[in-house]
Amino acid sequence: MKEFLKRPVNFIKDTYKTRSLQWTISLSYMAISILSIVAMAIAFYTHSINTIRSNTIEKNEQILDQVSLNLNSYIRNMMSISDTMCYSVIKNTDLTNEKINKEMNLLYEANKDNLTSIVCATQDGAIIAASPVSARKPGVDLKKEKWFQSAFDEIENLHFSTPHVQNIFDNSNYRYFWVVSLSRCVELTNFGNVRNGVLLVDMNYSGIEQMFERVNDQGMGFVYLCDAEGEIIYHPMQKAIFAGLVKENNIVHAGHADGAFSEKFDSQERDVVVKTVGYTGWKIISVTPTSELAFDMGRMRNYLLMVAIVILILIVVGNYIISYVVTDPIRKLEESISDLEEGVINEDVMNEDDIFIGGSHEIRHLGRTIKSMVHQMRKLTDDMVREQKAKRKSELDALQSQINPHFLYNTLDSVVWMIEGERYKDAISMVTALAQLFRISLSKGNNIISIRDEIVHARNYLNIQQVRYKNKFTAQIDIDPEIENCATIKLIVQPLLENAIYYGVEHMDGEGEIKLKGYEKDGDVFISVSDNGMGIPEDVLATLLTDKARSRGKGSGIGLWNVNQRIQIYFKGDYGLIIESELDEGTTVTIHLPKIPIDEYSKEDGNAKI
Repeated sequence: MKEFLKRPVNFIKDTYKTRSLQWTISLSYMAISILSIVAMAIAFYTHSINTIRSNTIEKNEQILDQVSLNLNSYIRNMMSISDTMCYSVIKNTDLTNEKINKEMNLLYEANKDNLTSIVCATQDGAIIAASPVSARKPGVDLKKEKWFQSAFDEIENLHFSTPHVQNIFDNSNYRYFWVVSLSRCVELTNFGNVRNGVLLVDMNYSGIEQMFERVNDQGMGFVYLCDAEGEIIYHPMQKAIFAGLVKENNIVHAGHADGAFSEKFDSQERDVVVKTVGYTGWKIISVTPTSELAFDMGRMRNYLLMVAIVILILIVVGNYIISYVVTDPIRKLEESISDLEEGVINEDVMNEDDIFIGGSHEIRHLGRTIKSMVHQMRKLTDDMVREQKAKRKSELDALQSQINPHFLYNTLDSVVWMIEGERYKDAISMVTALAQLFRISLSKGNNIISIRDEIVHARNYLNIQQVRYKNKFTAQIDIDPEIENCATIKLIVQPLLENAIYYGVEHMDGEGEIKLKGYEKDGDVFISVSDNGMGIPEDVLATLLTDKARSRGKGSGIGLWNVNQRIQIYFKGDYGLIIESELDEGTTVTIHLPKIPIDEYSKEDGNAKI
């Protein structure tokens, strides 16, 4: 076999040696071009098909994002109605002498386009108030309703039901609407005593139905909605599915995380995109059968075949002329840049003016490009130090920009609740603290501020959180006046306080303690944040300041890792965070900084690395 293959290989070698460079280039170029075009056509076709599918999936993801936004807005509106009724009416009313019918009717009238009814009942199933006012149907036991039972199964949560017919009230027109029920456990006050009850908000299912019908009229495939267990809430073929005429893979879809994937279901290839709806856990699912993309795929295949044929014809016709024109200029150019092959770009050894520029436009362009490349390579060497500095600066800015917006949202929600509850002084105090918080956060663009300003920022943050958490914890601040005028990176204490609150004392029912202490030791500055919370397990503690904490995304680890990285980017030496924790005893996180007076920073050096 070897002898059989050896002869044609040697023949090809001898032929190449005896033929001219033009002939060699022409033949080689022809063979390589044809093979390349075939390979590129196959690759491009595959890529185009994947691109069509990717574009379809991307479009469906955008549609799902919009649907999710609309559905979230719809659900949040219902939750807002429930919250308003719960916190602004029921919680502030003693049912002994007061009624809640008026407020409930006003709330219903303001939102009746999306609502079917609002009901408040005791834990015994007795209706306290309902809007619109209707007679309760005989024999209806609210305690047997699924939405009623769900409210008491988890009293701290809001509960969304799947679509059902709500028929607890008599209707003179004998019309009973499909609804999605939002129920929650509420505290009812009667003769000064508090007992549990249920607040029900029935959302009109037609609003969800119309939302999805509009989406399904827009493009290929279809979009449907199911709950976390896979029970269908809306489907364009819902009646056919319930009748057993059509099947849907909803149980499997509900088990998937958000994203896109392909499946084969009921002998059909399909692209599926899943999107989870916020608080409810519902799944919005887009399904596009691959067969619906067949037209675009066929058109792309025909277009690609036509282009390949035209290119092959052009190659055959122009190959001879091109090979002749290109041969000599290429040889001269190769000779003029031979030093570049050895990696020499020194101006003393290789002069840019010695690079040959001649021949066809392409070869001249190539010569100019190589000449420019040599110039750019020399310039690149000079720019490397500046680029490294810029990279470090961008890394710091990226770390600085990792801000959790939920604190701002929750704080503004608290201000709204205070104003609605006519606690104007508390609202003014909270807004003032928030303004001071952001004034120091901005710091006129400076990353270095005094410890005094950083502690003022931390104190405002604690004041806001104590109002939000209704004094569930106490806070002590003890800062040595000797270090208040020292320099620190801004916004490094607040993430530690945030961790102490969220992962330390949030669930301690008023027994939580947070201590913020600043002092000087061995010529350095130390700022510690301690809590008496549950502590951190040893295996988690060992990874909090490593890249593993960063890879976990949101959570306590990323905040500590962020602060530690910012300190190490700014300061030379062994500075950063020290974490000590003991289970059931608490956690102490200490910031270690050099002692440098803030006055030593000039305006030019204020944002520079030390």
